[in-house]
Amino acid sequence: MSPSHLSEPAQLSIPGAPPSHIGRRLLQVVFLVSLAFINPWVRGDGVGYYAFVRAPLIQHNLDFLADYQHANESFRVNRLDEHGEAKPMFRTSTGHLDNHFSVGPAILWAPFLLLTHGGVLVARAMGSSVSADGLSAPYHFTMALATAFYGFLGLLMSFRLACDYVEERWALLATFAIWWASSLPVYMYFNPSWSHAHSAFAAALFLWYWHKTQASRSFVQWLVLGLTAGLMVNVYYANTMVLLVLAVEGIFQYLSLLRRDSQSSAGSSRLSTLFVSHVLFAITLLACLLPTFLRPDALPYLRRAF
Repeated sequence: MSPSHLSEPAQLSIPGAPPSHIGRRLLQVVFLVSLAFINPWVRGDGVGYYAFVRAPLIQHNLDFLADYQHANESFRVNRLDEHGEAKPMFRTSTGHLDNHFSVGPAILWAPFLLLTHGGVLVARAMGSSVSADGLSAPYHFTMALATAFYGFLGLLMSFRLACDYVEERWALLATFAIWWASSLPVYMYFNPSWSHAHSAFAAALFLWYWHKTQASRSFVQWLVLGLTAGLMVNVYYANTMVLLVLAVEGIFQYLSLLRRDSQSSAGSSRLSTLFVSHVLFAITLLACLLPTFLRPDALPYLRRAF
């Protein structure tokens, strides 16, 4: 190797090239250091989000009263009476506590909390006194770490996507700006039970996969795209707006096919394939959202989001 090669500094990649190890490693190091900021508590809206994973895991039902009874006072006082029961305006038609929050964060926490619950049960069998109620420290720490992890994955995917359009140094700078000059760290670390870090992850996942498969999608890829879209909307209803990228893409695709070769058999076949692909996507998305549509308590919030 020549001296000139030895003296050259490591270079960040050019637009369209895969990110270099430098950018990814720097992001990973900063993330590991930032874990010192995690705040494992469940407060405010986070009570409703966390209830969707705690109640099925611990109680094996969807009765969220215990979660609200253990909530911070400013959140609890408006929803429960002096006896700790749900106020009439917060009761469903079946008499249960109305919990209108989205289920997406609970879906993302579930794998980690399942492992934690198993570990707690083993620890209790060996004599530990830690509570296996979903409210003790191991559960809250796991929830907080999982939230930070998902937020970081969202940043990584955004960084990778940006590298397709600008030099890596600018993509890296933009990623750090989103990470530390927006409200994202509040929800990655200080309020991890809220849905916003999960929302950043789910939207980044959808856009990354949409972009990756944009040139040509098989039916399986349309199915996967529908699943990622379903997760994204289930995490935060307003994320429905992100689906506009597919609407714009579809309009241009249909117009292009209709103008060029709709009269030929090959053109008609491509048009039919595209239509079937969109139907498959729509069915998959609606199937993912069906449990939410069946919740009467969530419908007013869905109407606002749409």
